[in-house]
Amino acid sequence: MKRFEKHIFVCENKRPDGHPRGCCLDKGSAEIREKLKRRLKELGLNHEVRANVSGCLDACEFGVTVVVYPEQIWYGGVTINDVEEIIQSHIINNVPVERLFIKDHRFYKDVVAEKEN
Repeated sequence: MKRFEKHIFVCENKRPDGHPRGCCLDKGSAEIREKLKRRLKELGLNHEVRANVSGCLDACEFGVTVVVYPEQIWYGGVTINDVEEIIQSHIINNVPVERLFIKDHRFYKDVVAEKEN
């Protein structure tokens, strides 16, 4: 039996200042994770969904990077204003927020493989 239905990983990696790929922490990821945690608790979902700190997800140039498991949905450029939409659409209604998808084939290898077959 699984403990959580979903895990939301929010990158809070910190790269040196001036790094060409940037880092999620400098783009507000800690505040995003805190809002996710707070809203999940307010909605009574914190026993089913866990918002976790993540180290580097190797998607710094797309940050703030958030990935939701078990679906493996990769979101990029997430802002504090996107948190409620992610919760309402994806977490509650199981409809991922497509406008926030990282649009790079490396993050959706299964989709690329299906198209090639």
